Amino acid sequence: MALMLRAMNFARRFSTSQVKLYDMKIAIIGQSIFASSVYKLLKQDGHKIVGVFTVPDKGKREDPLATVAKEDGVSVFKIPRWRVKGQPIEEVIHQYKSVEADLNILPFCTQFIPMEVINYPQHQSICYHPSLLPAHRGVSSISWTLIKGDKKAGFSIFWADDGLDTGPLLLQRECDVDPNDTVDSLYNRFMYPEGIKAMAEAVSMVANGTAKCS
Repeated sequence: MALMLRAMNFARRFSTSQVKLYDMKIAIIGQSIFASSVYKLLKQDGHKIVGVFTVPDKGKREDPLATVAKEDGVSVFKIPRWRVKGQPIEEVIHQYKSVEADLNILPFCTQFIPMEVINYPQHQSICYHPSLLPAHRGVSSISWTLIKGDKKAGFSIFWADDGLDTGPLLLQRECDVDPNDTVDSLYNRFMYPEGIKAMAEAVSMVANGTAKCS
């Protein structure tokens, strides 16, 4: 019952709260080529990205998300950790709040993000996960899709909560699993290209007031 009520509250909030499509301020929290590709498509679509929060450099190698954001003059914060002993780091939270985002996007994020950040924006936070939730929560989800012999693979975009890939769903996309598919083939054929487009679609749904949850 509590979960149902929470889902109803999400649906009411996000189906009635409308902003002009290109006025919504977005923070991207994450890393990798996937996150940088989501960033590029959102910029191409005209969205306003006010801050990028990513991982520190590995030696002299900067994360691709940081690189593309810096090229555009977007504020980049390289965060080693968001919490210490389970408690949010005050300085990091202050840095995050300084960009005044309306929506957080987590395309691919390996860090534990405090709920003080997840719930802070007006439209809260949406995440990408490469499985058809609730199946295969957590890490190695594409591998588990293959290990379990699933006939369908896919990804989910959902509203983040305090669980592991447990938030209400915003949208899902699926594809058939070929007998010869590998983790790489599924990712390159479907999870990556379609996931990028779906993240942009989800952001536009939030901005124009049509985003719901299930």
